[in-house]
Amino acid sequence: MTETNGIWVFGYGSLCWNPGFEFERSTVGFIKGFGRRFWQGNTTHRGTLEKPGRVVTLIESDKEITYGRVFKIKDISALPYLEQRECNLGGYLTAITTFYSRDGKSAFPALIYIATSKNDQWLGDAPLHDIAKQIIECKGPSGHNVEYLLRLADFMRRYVPEAKDDHLFALDTIVRMHIKKQKMCLNTLMGNREFVIDLDEADDSQIALSDEEENIYNDETLHNPFQYISRVPA
Repeated sequence: MTETNGIWVFGYGSLCWNPGFEFERSTVGFIKGFGRRFWQGNTTHRGTLEKPGRVVTLIESDKEITYGRVFKIKDISALPYLEQRECNLGGYLTAITTFYSRDGKSAFPALIYIATSKNDQWLGDAPLHDIAKQIIECKGPSGHNVEYLLRLADFMRRYVPEAKDDHLFALDTIVRMHIKKQKMCLNTLMGNREFVIDLDEADDSQIALSDEEENIYNDETLHNPFQYISRVPA
């Protein structure tokens, strides 16, 4: 058995710093052909029906890559949790794409959660300053929308300093400027809490695929995940 046996899930938003489920392994890396955008509305975690927050989704973009964190789930019970968190409450669908290790020497299939314009909470593109204003003004059961943005940006800076994400870091800069200008309490916005981030220190280049997984990886649908969108069974 190789280390990629089992189910892997790629997180590019709050899963990076708050997965909420048990996992066997976790490391950072990237997926190709997608850009990260704060275009998905949220009324269950970082906003309300009256004031929806904004969270990230992925858009197709041939020239972009998106860095994040991949998890090997410990047991199948994580899937109903993710189905509830991401799909039922968040409006996301599941897809399969190829995850690449940070050094680019290995690749294997991983589940991703994508929100498209067809879901009820979709907000879409807007000027960055408008998006930033909405993030500053919104909070929900999981905390302030500002916390979501800043923790994601901080994760990328700390664990993937080579990551280029103009959209994310521009919003981070704008929001921090507004926080300072309005003299808002950052600790309160961040929920006065910390999260433990448990990442593997093993060499990602040692991850290898079994013959069966190699066949899955070579499947043409993986190169266009939007052709392979499907619900993960609970």
